[in-house]
Amino acid sequence: MKERIIVIGNGMVGYKFCERLVNKDTEKRCQIVTFCEEPRPAYDRVHLSEYFAGKSADDLAMAKFNWYEDNGVELHVNELATNIDRKNKRVLTASGKVVPYDKLVMATGSSAFVPPVPGIDKKGVFVYRTIEDLDAIKAYAKNSKTCAVIGGGLLGLEAAKAAQDLGLKTHVVEFAPRLMPRQLDEDAGILLKDIIEDRGIQVHLNKATKNIAGKDGVTAMEFTDDSKLYVDMIIVSAGIRPRDELARDAGLDVGERGGINVDSYLLTSDPNIFAIGECALYEGMIYGLVAPGYQMADAVSDLLLGKEASFEGADMSTKLKLIGTDVASFGAIEAPADSNAREIVINDPHSQLYKKLVISEDGKKLLGGILVGDASAYGGLLQIYQNGLAMPPEPIQLILPASEGTAAMGAHDIPSDAQICSCESVTKGTLCSAIDNGCSSIGELKACTKAGTGCGGCVPLMTDIFKAKMLENGVTVSNRLCEHFDHSRSELYQIVRATHIQSFEELLEKHGTGLGCETCKPAVASILASTWNKPILEHAQLQDTNDTFLANIQQDGTYSVIPRVPGGEITPDKLIVIGQVAKKYDLYMKITGGQRIDLLGARVHQLPAIWKELIEAGFESGHAYGKALRTVKSCVGSTWCRFGVQDSTTLAIDVEKRYRGIRSPHKIKGGVSGCARECAEARSKDFGIIATEKGWNLYVCGNGGMNPRHADLFASDIDRETLIKYIDRFLMYYIKTAEKLERTSTWMTKLDGGLKHLQDVVINDSLGICAELEEQMEHLVSTYECEWANAINDPEKMKRFRSFSNTDDVDETVDFVKVRDQISPARLNETSDEDALASA
Repeated sequence: MKERIIVIGNGMVGYKFCERLVNKDTEKRCQIVTFCEEPRPAYDRVHLSEYFAGKSADDLAMAKFNWYEDNGVELHVNELATNIDRKNKRVLTASGKVVPYDKLVMATGSSAFVPPVPGIDKKGVFVYRTIEDLDAIKAYAKNSKTCAVIGGGLLGLEAAKAAQDLGLKTHVVEFAPRLMPRQLDEDAGILLKDIIEDRGIQVHLNKATKNIAGKDGVTAMEFTDDSKLYVDMIIVSAGIRPRDELARDAGLDVGERGGINVDSYLLTSDPNIFAIGECALYEGMIYGLVAPGYQMADAVSDLLLGKEASFEGADMSTKLKLIGTDVASFGAIEAPADSNAREIVINDPHSQLYKKLVISEDGKKLLGGILVGDASAYGGLLQIYQNGLAMPPEPIQLILPASEGTAAMGAHDIPSDAQICSCESVTKGTLCSAIDNGCSSIGELKACTKAGTGCGGCVPLMTDIFKAKMLENGVTVSNRLCEHFDHSRSELYQIVRATHIQSFEELLEKHGTGLGCETCKPAVASILASTWNKPILEHAQLQDTNDTFLANIQQDGTYSVIPRVPGGEITPDKLIVIGQVAKKYDLYMKITGGQRIDLLGARVHQLPAIWKELIEAGFESGHAYGKALRTVKSCVGSTWCRFGVQDSTTLAIDVEKRYRGIRSPHKIKGGVSGCARECAEARSKDFGIIATEKGWNLYVCGNGGMNPRHADLFASDIDRETLIKYIDRFLMYYIKTAEKLERTSTWMTKLDGGLKHLQDVVINDSLGICAELEEQMEHLVSTYECEWANAINDPEKMKRFRSFSNTDDVDETVDFVKVRDQISPARLNETSDEDALASA
């Protein structure tokens, strides 16, 4: 007779145990029965927030009902196990079922911890745990304006992003002095707070809630420091508590602070009962990540089949994207107090980057680290940490920007037995073997090995290994744009140009499938604009919000307007006009880093009128909203400066006017400095020009921002005509061959031969395409049209510039306060300078 295995709980870990046992039990020795108290089988809680982004419950399901049926697993949904009769080895349920077992696996998981605060049970307070919770949150948010999330951990920040996406003014309230205290040190926590607040979510630290105010529903949170936060909705995500009540009632040993005690075999105090996942307490620790739960499931499935297995603890390394920001940590986040370990830190608040390595005293062993803002090095660092691999002589190279000669680990450097996917315990050797046996895509590799199907943190490194192995096998790897196009962006560019395709629909019909998506639509719109130079609103249905309205949307729903100021040079009359426009429409004014003037606070219905006045004064669109040339920054050069050796201002104006409006895979910036003192910061641009006594030096492929990189010297002491020719060729080659959203710096590092190849193509015409590149650039230059002027002269395009699609009413919900004599978006409880002074 088959041995009956009952699994109580059908969450991610409970399902994974069933899957592992089904796959390993080739002799069909076990009969699996699993109880699930939710109305649906296990689903992916790790990516639960994607439910707000349009994914359905079916999309998140780890397996459909028929999987259980096909594999002989008896699944009971909406069935709560209420009692374990250990003496008679039976499980009793709320509906009256009594099911005997030979072995019992408890995978009851955890529940959201709700702090015992007066008023926490009021209408408008939710937890963030199940799909039903999310449905309730979505419904309540329709009649709410402000939301506070209690908890600044991983799930709390996920919940905050979800609340913001629902259109709510969002706050995060954290009891601890920093965000994510388990994963980040103090400095990293401070930086993450700044990043999150820059994205429009207010963070409140060191806050202990003493009461939830409100009569019929939530109106405010009251804190022990006597401050208040006025909100009409609260999401509680303050941690988890292991679901051990069933084990307690059954007399199993549990920890003082909760959790079912287990040994290294995941056995409880009853030799016939195992516990896995977030309900299991191993050596005083609850493992709240999915990967350790999967390891437990794997071990118990082996033990039940008579194989040797054990659980000796698990790595808690994690990498994720929180509110658009990479955050990762592994191993020790601080040097252990009883060691002589050292810390190497790069802390750049300006670029919002924090990177930290904890290394042994002799510098030979990596003990842990933190990455905030840029986690691209995580995969390689994790391999060094987990596998005890050798460190480079200068460990800081592991976290330096690419331009400084990073020693980050490549796919070829990783040993075969290195674990790549901790969720599914998949090694590099397993991945390579699967590729050798026919896996020819990342999707097939995931299906075959299960790698990348858990938390997803290993997918970038897994992709690098896949490409390296395929190349080693002599197979060219496709960089398909998305599921609707089997071609890369650069290939689609060539198709559009060669076949004279003029629309997305035509390209999709001839070379794609389906209806398109948010990946391919804006990419194709950019290709069409880069090729035929039609105004971007000709492809408006494909674009994101900024291109759709030819302006940058701000956090309060208003827009910014940035007219072009070539080279930063502006006449007094034009400066007066900008001031008059700002005063007339009550806009906030700020000088940008690119020597322009930003006008913020414009509502969508005001944009055409603002543009009209600016155009009449001689201004045009500055394309600050598009993937196009933004600015060419300059100093005053030899015209005014006593150190200048060339007229940098005139050249900057001419260059900016030449390339204005040209669409590209990513935004482009330029700079022209009149001498080697580099006041225009030209070497931090996609193309930079620095004057010399003999002419100009051209630098290419630099960038500022989150991952700063100095541009490389491309050509020295060239005349103006040669300079323009080289930039023409360089930009067109980039537009033709780069992938979607790829900066020039990243593009060049991926070129076979890098800078040398680029010089051969542009200077030496090694591919014989320079005449073609120059001709194509000349077409873009000669057909330039201001997108603002094009829009206001087209009645059809003007229809989109309304607050509401079915009425001419304007949006009156945007509130401003006065700060330093200018408007500023009103935040909750915020008062203007005048009001603050009056109340004082």
